[in-house]
Amino acid sequence: MSPAGHPLSPTGSLPPLRSLTTLNGEQIFTALDNLNELYCPVSLSGAVKSQLEHGKAHNGQSAQPVDSGYVSEDDEDADGDEYDVDSECAIHALRADIFERNYAIRWLTTLIARAEELLVDDEDERERAVDKASYVLSSFTKSENEEDEEDTGITRNFSFELAASSASGSPEPNESSIQRKFTIDVRLHDAPQNTTDHTDVGLQSWGASIVFSDMICASPARFGLTRATLGSSPRIVELGAGTGLVSLVLAKALPRLDVTEASLIATDYHSAVLANLQSNIKLTEANVETCSLDWSAPNLEAPLDAPADVLVATDVIYAREHAMWLRDCATKMLAPGGVFWLLMTVRPNGRFEAVIDTVEAAFQGTSPKTPDGRYLTILSQENVDKRRGIGRGDESGYKLFRIGWA
Repeated sequence: MSPAGHPLSPTGSLPPLRSLTTLNGEQIFTALDNLNELYCPVSLSGAVKSQLEHGKAHNGQSAQPVDSGYVSEDDEDADGDEYDVDSECAIHALRADIFERNYAIRWLTTLIARAEELLVDDEDERERAVDKASYVLSSFTKSENEEDEEDTGITRNFSFELAASSASGSPEPNESSIQRKFTIDVRLHDAPQNTTDHTDVGLQSWGASIVFSDMICASPARFGLTRATLGSSPRIVELGAGTGLVSLVLAKALPRLDVTEASLIATDYHSAVLANLQSNIKLTEANVETCSLDWSAPNLEAPLDAPADVLVATDVIYAREHAMWLRDCATKMLAPGGVFWLLMTVRPNGRFEAVIDTVEAAFQGTSPKTPDGRYLTILSQENVDKRRGIGRGDESGYKLFRIGWA
């Protein structure tokens, strides 16, 4: 393991090539995780990493951006050693060291070539090891010209199979209902993270939003997405919408579920994220409103001036205070009898390892309360497996929370 979350040098941490076939799965993945953390950083944009190295924002002010409630470092990280300038510069130098890089490439190449000899538990684990090694290895193939080219982002097409029942008056399919299948297509743009504000990760589509979109399409009745449960004109608000995938999927799916007049509002804090979100709504030609929302000080004017029947959020908590802000904001927004669906990503290693626990901590008490004495609590939770080919390397799965009134 690397100290204080910092990656170790390949020459100092990787097991000798001659011992590859004697390593167990844990040793192999520890080595791969270290290389992934060193050569494939995903938690910060290039602009932010540069800002950390120099300790200044582009305007010469101290690099202390306002926390959005979407994703940021927490105060403990800011005050601690994790992001001190010397450490960041050391990591940057290690990443650029040609000798270390060549050593890592040789080690990864050998591991892939001798994959059949690895002492792992099963073929799935062997395949995961090869996939992870290949992923890190591919990061070395980018040329300097490619590094210098302006990143304009990527436009992505998503398709989900919607299971709709002909018995729209029933919240659950029954023997007399006919299951119909529809394809829900969404086109959106993942914009580059090229600002000096670290809170703009909503410019990217994260694994949790894809998994949640697939879940609600596969079983809409399970999430109460029926006319019998919602009526014909519910209000649904997405918190920390990012690229807007979940809201766009709902906008396309609900009319197929006979929920024909739903009001969908996608919210986020960061101005660049909201601009990209509005562009994605046009790309998909969906009927979704957008609105700025700061969880720590929510302004509930139009279009957020009426209670929401459903709140949804995916992978939106990255610091302890975010969970508290989200709870307090949801308490003000959710209608009596409403439901709040929250899908969180489980990251077993790194600086976001303990964030998943803050959700239960935030919703385990009896405050804040509404004027009539109600408070939000976790009604149920379940683990959700990671999907093949979806999500980042630091994600091991997800946890689904159904939150409601008590």
